[in-house]
Amino acid sequence: MTSASLDHYFDSFRTQFVLPSGLIYLDGNSLGVLPKASSVAVQRAVEHEWGQDLIRSWNTADWINAPERCGDKIAKLIGANEGEVVACDSTSVNLFKVLVSALKLAEHDPSRNVIVSDIDNFPTDLYIAQGLRELLTSRSLELRFVKHDEVADAIDAKTAVVMLTEVDYRTGERYDMRVMTAHAQANGAMMIWDLAHSAGAFSVELNACNADFAVGCGYKYLNGGPGAPAFVFAANRHLQALDAINAPAPISGWFAHAAPFAFESEFRVTRGAKRFLVGTPPILQFAAFEASLDIWLTVDMGKIREQSLVLTDLFIREVEARCGSTRSPQAELTLATPRAHHARGSQVSFRHSEGYAIMQALIARNVIGDFRAPDILRFGFTPLYVTKQDVVAAATHLENILATCEWDQPKFKQKQAVT
Repeated sequence: MTSASLDHYFDSFRTQFVLPSGLIYLDGNSLGVLPKASSVAVQRAVEHEWGQDLIRSWNTADWINAPERCGDKIAKLIGANEGEVVACDSTSVNLFKVLVSALKLAEHDPSRNVIVSDIDNFPTDLYIAQGLRELLTSRSLELRFVKHDEVADAIDAKTAVVMLTEVDYRTGERYDMRVMTAHAQANGAMMIWDLAHSAGAFSVELNACNADFAVGCGYKYLNGGPGAPAFVFAANRHLQALDAINAPAPISGWFAHAAPFAFESEFRVTRGAKRFLVGTPPILQFAAFEASLDIWLTVDMGKIREQSLVLTDLFIREVEARCGSTRSPQAELTLATPRAHHARGSQVSFRHSEGYAIMQALIARNVIGDFRAPDILRFGFTPLYVTKQDVVAAATHLENILATCEWDQPKFKQKQAVT
């Protein structure tokens, strides 16, 4: 596909999002922009479904099945089958659920008591594993957190679970899902993937890679809105195995009950992916999220990846050409993201000792990216609404900020609660 025709393909999608005039938004990897359809869907849910139909909407608007319905739509974007994905809760809570489930399936071999992860994994993933170790004291879990290049060697006959985020949240470096999954399973371990920076960034192929479990969020590339429901995937073979041994729900909330509206005093776990549900779904969040998912189901994910690589390549070239002077402070700006296409997601990160202040100066110019400690300027590229013109303009702003030391002001160095 030619560059012009690819640009034209995304023009129609750009009009479906709310984009403030004069704003260059390169933070879709942290919070996706608002789909216009989501505003309409939330208004309908508030004014008609809640406002007029009230509690009847659990049936008439099918509120009750929102987690499964949205899960099946997400499944199409991540290479899963219907019935293998449910949307619910947060990524952190869902990671707890799949860790518990994976460890349950590994219970037959008590010698397997190690959880392996990347020490640079997103901290909440590491925290969940640490908390689980404290809860399951009888299991004597060992946490083996190592550097990226040491993960493969850390997996051995004692490993029960390997949990990795497919795309590094700081640098954008991408694990090879197929290779790492095969390696973990060859050593008898379960493989859990965090898709927080994958879903919506490129085509994910969970079943083609034989993944065991996965989690992900809805508010980044998928544009579900702040606090959007996350999602959890379990391969059908594991759902069947959990059902066969009547494994308990990882969190025995009433929506994981086999008959929640029977209001029984004793918990009976349901079958299939619904075992990962807990409590009442947040319907207004689901309304916004599902409207966005309906847009995503019309997108060619191959074209998403093709344009993502065009935009990220262009940004790297422009920044290095404009900000590559040997004069200080430009010389401190170094690329943290892999150049090889297969090794990166849909973001570009640069390191700079004054990264926080530089990013605040960019934001003041209406170029929105974000900062990750200790020194990462992070830029996310969503082809649905980011253009080549945005990319060049952003690089130009960065060049000017560095050339004039515009960042070197107290107001840009004052740390805010969210970076």
